[in-house]
Amino acid sequence: MKHNKNNNKGFTLIELLVVIAIIAVLSIVVILTLNPAELLKQARDSNRISDLNTMKSAISLYLADVSTVNLGTASKCYFGVITTTTCATWMTTQSATQTTAIATARSVSGNGWIPVAFTNISSGAPIGSEPLDPTNTGNLFYSYMATSSPSTTFKLAAKTESVKYSASGTSDVESTDGGKDNSTYETGTEITM
Repeated sequence: MKHNKNNNKGFTLIELLVVIAIIAVLSIVVILTLNPAELLKQARDSNRISDLNTMKSAISLYLADVSTVNLGTASKCYFGVITTTTCATWMTTQSATQTTAIATARSVSGNGWIPVAFTNISSGAPIGSEPLDPTNTGNLFYSYMATSSPSTTFKLAAKTESVKYSASGTSDVESTDGGKDNSTYETGTEITM
């Protein structure tokens, strides 16, 4: 007598549904833990901090190398953003606003949003172009101000958007930088102006 063995090797529908449910629960936990929107904000904030520190170094090199310096109109806030805005909350003596057209906002010849002619440095401009904020909208933009010429004091500022880098965050750069505004990242040679 022959036995007809049914050797179907595979998964049952119930087993597949259980595995799919487990994978779904694990993926939801991972997404909630990682919070991709916050990670993108942190990446943009890291870029902001790096950009402003690069600009601080470039201006410091300019001040060390050029004999007749021009850091722009004293107590005027400069920024390279399309919308008209004000820097009054984080720049103390701001008398007027200056909006640099986006077409020239990145120029290193003195026509950018920072009115410093980096091309006057004897070794050439240390940067290829002036950086703009990764978002560059609303209150997310870079700003710059200097004191009366021929002074060597200046300030760069930018708002952060992530919880990590904001005031009271785990890597707080806003309230710990020593600047005037505890909700703005500030750097430069005189960050209390």
